[in-house]
Amino acid sequence: MAETILRLEGIRRELELSRDVRQTIIPNLSLDVLKGEFVAITGPSGSGKSTLLYIMGGLDKPTFGQVWLDGQDITVINESEMTVIRNEKIGFIYQFHFLLPEFSALDNVMMPMLIRRKFSRKEIRTRAMKLLDMVDLDNKYTNKPSQLSGGQQQRVAIARALANEPKVLLGDEPTGNLDSRSANNVYQLFDRLNRELGQTIIVVTHDEEFANRAGRRIHLVDGKIESDSRNGKRTSA
Repeated sequence: MAETILRLEGIRRELELSRDVRQTIIPNLSLDVLKGEFVAITGPSGSGKSTLLYIMGGLDKPTFGQVWLDGQDITVINESEMTVIRNEKIGFIYQFHFLLPEFSALDNVMMPMLIRRKFSRKEIRTRAMKLLDMVDLDNKYTNKPSQLSGGQQQRVAIARALANEPKVLLGDEPTGNLDSRSANNVYQLFDRLNRELGQTIIVVTHDEEFANRAGRRIHLVDGKIESDSRNGKRTSA
């Protein structure tokens, strides 16, 4: 039986607009993600997709409810502990790559490992090179972000997100700023990571083609799961 890597139970997220006015983004949502799943989260603008993703990654806390990552309740820990967990167990990829412009591609990929300090600098450099090789940037080690195309920058960002062997890879519109060819390359990379390495991937996207090619698709409307389907077969909402 597949292991649950991420569990959300009774999640409610409210925003306080003023002292007397609160807006509900997610009313009551429960969800399990299995280890090795490739999940696409879709829905109209304002449906709560990104809020849900940030709650999954510990960048936002629910007003009520609990989130378990790799068996640990991350809703009860403080921010300094959450920072460590994000560095060790979660890889983030955003619509914009957020690479450090003054550093090379290799240095950008090394950064999370240098922060963690689990390996020697030589080991970190070797692993960073292997990750860039894996995303087909073996000839771009010394290039700075400004010397790379948009698609190449995003591949560096993916390599960086994989640096500490995360339990879960989270993407917030990772192809949103890319042309169709670059977006397809990024999808193929995600698919390979999922199939060959068993990497758990959860991606928020407006890209219908991307979403339909994922192993599981969750569609949100007004913060609620309207549909949840695996391999094209709809399950209970």
